[in-house]
Amino acid sequence: MADTEHRDFLAIPDYTKAELIALFDLAERMRKGEYTDKPLAGKSVAMIFMKASTRTRVSFEVGTWQLGGHALFLSPRDVQLGRGEPIADTARVLSRYVDGIMIRTFAHAELEELAKFASVPVINGLTDLLHPCQVLADLLTIRQHLGTIDGKKVAWIGDGNNMANSWINAAYVLGFDLTLACPEGYEPDAEILKRAQSTASVRVVRDSHEAAEGADVVNTDVWASMGQEEEQAVREKAFKGYIVDAGLMKRASSGAIFMHCLPAHRGEEVSADVIDGGQSVVWDEAENRLHVQKAVMANTIGGVAL
Repeated sequence: MADTEHRDFLAIPDYTKAELIALFDLAERMRKGEYTDKPLAGKSVAMIFMKASTRTRVSFEVGTWQLGGHALFLSPRDVQLGRGEPIADTARVLSRYVDGIMIRTFAHAELEELAKFASVPVINGLTDLLHPCQVLADLLTIRQHLGTIDGKKVAWIGDGNNMANSWINAAYVLGFDLTLACPEGYEPDAEILKRAQSTASVRVVRDSHEAAEGADVVNTDVWASMGQEEEQAVREKAFKGYIVDAGLMKRASSGAIFMHCLPAHRGEEVSADVIDGGQSVVWDEAENRLHVQKAVMANTIGGVAL
């Protein structure tokens, strides 16, 4: 339905630093209820879920409605992708019906192919490589609680997964200090890391307490992500010592906040007293998925300038 001149959001570096700041300004207005425009009025958004989700499904669907649009939930059972239709064909067909596509899938190459052949904006709801909407929500949460990301130290504890890669991308654009503590064999993507190290202080260490030293933000994720359940026992052994508990939080700055993209496994990657304690901002973080994704959709699908 759109012409070929459109904007996708596949990764955080798709936006410049100035655009990200403007995006957070817009999302903040949405969070405070100060934004009442309906840039998606009369527009439809296809939401393709090759991976199930709670937060992504609800936040995108509610966000689309709040912006005046209509969201269609499409599981593998609802689209021919689940039966082997080429992604390019799905992209071309959906582009004739809808004004934007959000996809949550496994291989990042599938997202890129969808975006290549779609003539409407495509938004990355998650791939095995990147989870940019979540990290945008995390950055909005930091702004909400700490005022700014500028000059802050962020610690990532655990798997060098799609969240870690997106944090590295965020450091690449915004220039904050990021230290990731990952076990051997579970490092983040080497190319993404190398690029970020050209513009920001980003390093990978083995010691979780070293990463947390003086950090303003301590962040973690489950040890086995969706699709990795069969690796659970192996990963539990590899990640022993990577739990975010009260002892680790004591190494961070006194005003540090704890974040987790959820779902969380208390007693594995985080202790109950931390995630349910006073430094935890995980519920604000989850809410901010709604606001930041509305800002992304307003820009890409609704044509709202940043």
